[in-house]
Amino acid sequence: MSQPDDGFYRGDPPGHGPPAAYGPPPGYGPPPGYGPPSPYGPPGYPPPPGYGPPPGHFPGQPVFVVRRPTNTTAILALVFAFVFAPVGLVLGLVARKQIARTGEEGAGMALAGIIIGGIAVAFYVVLIVIWVVALASITSTY
Repeated sequence: MSQPDDGFYRGDPPGHGPPAAYGPPPGYGPPPGYGPPSPYGPPGYPPPPGYGPPPGHFPGQPVFVVRRPTNTTAILALVFAFVFAPVGLVLGLVARKQIARTGEEGAGMALAGIIIGGIAVAFYVVLIVIWVVALASITSTY
């Protein structure tokens, strides 16, 4: 018994013979001249400005980067700005003078200690003034 054809596509009839051999599609292979990466970067491109070995460096010689130490007083200024603001403010001022003299790192931390300590000290002073005025007004009314 045969079914009537409703106009639906039911796929191609199965083919006969050996299956087709599949390989990589044309045009998708590795680029010409592809090989192991070069230890010196891609050929023909110099390193961007500001990168590469320092002046006077010879190939094969290790590169050592020497960083200036961070001023300990600047670190303490930032810490004490949150713990006890007046000490942070004073340590920040001392650290800025030391950094200007010695050339150490940490100028930003010292400045942050000064700013945060100064804002906190100003807040404490305003709070104390309000407290004294409130206390004086309470005692004068009785």
